[in-house]
Amino acid sequence: MESVLGLLQPDFMAADEITMFADSVARFVADRLPPARMARFREQGIVDRQIWTEAAEAGLMGISIPEEFGGAGGDFRHEVVLAEQLGRAGIEGWDLTLHNAVVAPYVIAYGTQEQKERWLPGICSGEIILAIAMTEPGTGSDLQAIRTSAVDDGDSYVINGSKTFITNGQHADLVLVIARTGDGKGSRSLSMIGVETRDAPGFSRGANLEKIGRECADTSELFFNDLRVPKANRIGEEGAGFSMLMEKLPQERLVIAVQALAGIEHVLALTIDYVKQRKAFGQAIIDFQNTQFVLADCKTEAVMARAFVERCIQLLLEGRLDSATASMAKAAVSEMQGRIVDRCLQLFGGYGYMAEYPIAQAYKDARVTRIYGGTTEIMKLLIARTL
Repeated sequence: MESVLGLLQPDFMAADEITMFADSVARFVADRLPPARMARFREQGIVDRQIWTEAAEAGLMGISIPEEFGGAGGDFRHEVVLAEQLGRAGIEGWDLTLHNAVVAPYVIAYGTQEQKERWLPGICSGEIILAIAMTEPGTGSDLQAIRTSAVDDGDSYVINGSKTFITNGQHADLVLVIARTGDGKGSRSLSMIGVETRDAPGFSRGANLEKIGRECADTSELFFNDLRVPKANRIGEEGAGFSMLMEKLPQERLVIAVQALAGIEHVLALTIDYVKQRKAFGQAIIDFQNTQFVLADCKTEAVMARAFVERCIQLLLEGRLDSATASMAKAAVSEMQGRIVDRCLQLFGGYGYMAEYPIAQAYKDARVTRIYGGTTEIMKLLIARTL
């Protein structure tokens, strides 16, 4: 699925192996995620577990995990390709990218050798689906307000609290929970603990939350009631949770920017195709100057966004992407996605408001990108600190 922007790939994405991987992902999307199947997933409010198994069999799970643990041994370029191919096809809500590019890196970077040997092969095979649990009722983007506690009890932690808006929450077999340890005060008391959800007395899942978009995403509440977890499941040092998040959140925010940009390309492709076919007053809609100017503006914005996002990808590959720059990408491109999908929907007229049209689904799906991973307002605060 080529980009509607018609740009050449930057040098760092031009390797033959990257092109071959993009082709394999495109084939998987076409064969395994046709519109009818996606519609069923949206209707039932969750993606079938089978699709995760199929993805693993196709080599799409654990693509950045080292080969010694069953992964493909790729890097962030492969994660970008996966996000782009899914987004350009309008596949929103199946959060394979979160599993691969957001949660798994914590285990790879900070896990012990024993944890890697225990968890990473299953993360690659589809046996283990990942989630990360930061957000709590009433805390939103304020990580330092987290109240979930993990009390030291010998060789275990006893966890109490709740989390909400957890992506992959219904399916997740391993949840990286951010909880307070030690004295329970300040950011230095936050730790990351791997909760294995199978046969875990004290762990429960709440409702699969209904949303106005991304309906096939299992976004859930999670509850911990005297849940006993071995200390061997703590990832990193006690109290290091906040610092680990600060190191990895730039990658998460760049992933969201990549997804938002792919979503923009998806709606531009839909709209250009539509306005070339649809007629009004005896001519194709594309022949009206207003249509041409709207789409010219949208394409220009998207091309500029791609240049910035690609620069951020290069910085991340070089280990030089900072929080403020990632926040700029996340805020700017997610806000742009909202503007562009709105303008494109307008060109569909009344049909754009009909649920059966993909542009309507894209309109709903786009709204949350300005919220999750840190709201636009939080991104602006992080950027402002550099002024």
